[in-house]
Amino acid sequence: MAPHYKIGQLIHHKLFNYRGVIFKVNDCFQLTDTWYDNVAKSKHPKDNPWYSVLVHNQAHTTYVAERHIIPDNSDIEIIHPMIPIYFTTLKNGLYAKSINWIDGEPTAPNEIGLA
Repeated sequence: MAPHYKIGQLIHHKLFNYRGVIFKVNDCFQLTDTWYDNVAKSKHPKDNPWYSVLVHNQAHTTYVAERHIIPDNSDIEIIHPMIPIYFTTLKNGLYAKSINWIDGEPTAPNEIGLA
């Protein structure tokens, strides 16, 4: 099954009622079996798409099965500390990628976190 959503797209989590932006797309589950057994309570099939999401008004990310998200058509910006690093402008529910991407993967500049 091909992923329905794409990097930079705004989403809404149907079960936990939060907004976010996708920053990584996996065609199938990519984390450990231990994570799946302990965190993925709904046991969404591993061979379906999963997404890494920057959560609005939080500093953490989540890993979400496709069946738990829907598009967020609000076009309201996501507040997250990594937004200005990975993305630039928001237009029609889709963020444009910043220069901090290598081979389709988000990367953080080396100086982040250094005093």
